[in-house]
Amino acid sequence: MQFTEEHKALGEAVRKFVANEINPYVDEWEREGIFPAHELFRKMGQQGFLGITKPERFGGMGLDWSYELMFCEAMGEVNGGSIPMAVGVQTNMATPALARYGSDELREEFLKPAISGEYVACIGVSEPGAGSDVASIRTTARKDGGDYVINGGKMWITNGTQADFMCMLANTGEGEPHRNKSLIIVPMKTKGVTIARKLDKLGMRASDTAQIFFEDVRVPQRYRIGEEGMGFIYQMRQFQDERLWAAGSVLRSMEIAIRDTAEYTRQRIAFGKPLLDNQVIHFKLAELQSEVEALRSLVYRAVENYIHGEDVTLHASMAKLKGGRLVRQVADSCLQFYGGMGFMNETPITRLYRDGRLMSIGGGADEVMLGIIAKYMGILPGKAKS
Repeated sequence: MQFTEEHKALGEAVRKFVANEINPYVDEWEREGIFPAHELFRKMGQQGFLGITKPERFGGMGLDWSYELMFCEAMGEVNGGSIPMAVGVQTNMATPALARYGSDELREEFLKPAISGEYVACIGVSEPGAGSDVASIRTTARKDGGDYVINGGKMWITNGTQADFMCMLANTGEGEPHRNKSLIIVPMKTKGVTIARKLDKLGMRASDTAQIFFEDVRVPQRYRIGEEGMGFIYQMRQFQDERLWAAGSVLRSMEIAIRDTAEYTRQRIAFGKPLLDNQVIHFKLAELQSEVEALRSLVYRAVENYIHGEDVTLHASMAKLKGGRLVRQVADSCLQFYGGMGFMNETPITRLYRDGRLMSIGGGADEVMLGIIAKYMGILPGKAKS
C-alpha cells in the first residue's frame, strides 16, 4: 500500500479532529451512555469525513478505499471504541449499499444528508433470533399498493436511539432465503416504529444501542435499495466494508495500549527495578507489536485488492477474525501488566478490554468468519473448493 501526501494530510486532519472534538468528551459520553451523534456527525460532515468513498454528486469525495483506510486507522486514536464504531456504522455499514445500488432519488434523499452529517444512519440486520445467521431473519415487508408494510423487530442496533433512518434487511417474498430479501430505507420517525429500549452493554458504552419494533410500518416501495430479492447479496457485500473498517480501526488502539503499557511498566518499580526490565514483559510487548503489524499487512493487502475490484471476502474475513482475537489478547496482556491498576476503571486499558470484546461477536462472530474461510479453502463439509 503506497500512501501519498494527500493520504497523510487526511490522516493528520482526522487525528487533529479526534484530539480536539472527540477525546476531550469521551469520558463524559461514557458516563452518560450516549454521545451527541447529530452534533458530532455534522462536524465530521463539514470536514468531508463521512463521504470519503461516496459519489461526489451526493457530497462525497469519490476517493478509493485507501483513503477510507487512512480515516479509520486514524479514528483508532479515539480513547475508546464507541465513537469509531458508531462512525463506521454511518460510513461503512448502513450506507455502502445505498451508495452503490440506490436510485438517484433515494441517494439524494438519504445518502446526501448522511454524508453531510445531517442524518444519522443505522443498519437493521440482526434480530433476537437471527444474529450471525442472516438468512433466518423474520422481519417482513409485504407489498400493499405502492408501499411496503413492515412488521418485525431488530436487535443490537448501533445509533438506534438517535438514527434518522435505518438500512433494513427484510423478507419481501417467499422461497429460498438467500433470494427473498431486500434492503429498504426506513425513516425512523415513521408511524409504527418503536424504540423499545436502549440496551445496557458491557462495553462500547458511549454508543447507544437499541432494540426496535416495527408494527405495520408503511414506506414507499421506492425506498427499496436496488432490485427486490437481492438484499441478502447486497448485505453480504456491505459486510466486507464493515469488516475492513473493524479490522482497520483497532490497529492504532492496540498500538496505543502497547505503548502506554510500556511507559507504565518503565515507571513502575518492583523488586528494585522497572517492571519493563523483566524479559517476560518486554518480550510479550514486542510479540504483540509484531502481531499488530502482521494484521496491518493483512488489512492493507485486502484493501489494495478491494481497490482493484477483487473479491476480498476471504481476506476481509481473515482480518476481522484476527483483529477480534488480537484486540482481546492485547487488552488482556496489557491489563495484566498494569497489575491492580489494570482492574481500575480509571486506567484506559479497562475500556479497551471491554470494548474490544465486541469485535469477535458483532458483524459476524469468529465462528462465522472461520466458516467463510473454510469454505474458501474448500474444506467446509459438503462444499467443494471452487
